[in-house]
Amino acid sequence: MEHGLQTCHGCGLLSRPTPGAEENFCPRCDEELVFRKPKSLERTLAYLIAAAVCYVPANLLPVMTTTTAGGSESDTIMQGVVLLWSPTGWPLSLIVLFASIMIPSAKILALLYLVISVKRGSIKNNAQRVQLYRMVEIIGRWSMVDVFVDTFTVSLIQLQPLMAVTPGPGLFFFAAVVVLTMLAVESFDPRLIWDSANAKEIQDEVQNA
Repeated sequence: MEHGLQTCHGCGLLSRPTPGAEENFCPRCDEELVFRKPKSLERTLAYLIAAAVCYVPANLLPVMTTTTAGGSESDTIMQGVVLLWSPTGWPLSLIVLFASIMIPSAKILALLYLVISVKRGSIKNNAQRVQLYRMVEIIGRWSMVDVFVDTFTVSLIQLQPLMAVTPGPGLFFFAAVVVLTMLAVESFDPRLIWDSANAKEIQDEVQNA
């Protein structure tokens, strides 16, 4: 920003905007160029609040209902973890536990920490905070695995009238949590982490001048 350079959010091309122009576009992909994502912190925080609200019913409501000749049985995510736990099924149980319960909550807390630290103008551990953001960004790409497994199971196990599996309301809230956290990651601009440090350096130079 100090050198008047802008990075395209679409293709990553670094270019210099046209002097005096109100709007500038990437010469490679024609994406609108901005120095920082507009209202990045506000949008990220809004998505995180919505994800946290959906996280509660996602874990309390059943995600899958199994109907057999003996009746219907609904299971939440944690009940599914318990049912899968066995001498041979414990790896799958741990995968569901991490992918469906621990990782979504960790993503929400990590992004909330980044938003608060940027809002407070923190200049400590900038490199570590950027690495934390990159880690959340990578993990987010695999967040829909659990939703895919549930929907795949529902589509396969349809042996009516002997057995049928239908998705529960908790699955839709869980999918909402995944989508909202992914939107929060995309809304957050990691370059804001370094802005506070640059502002502090400029302030120190002015005071020492």
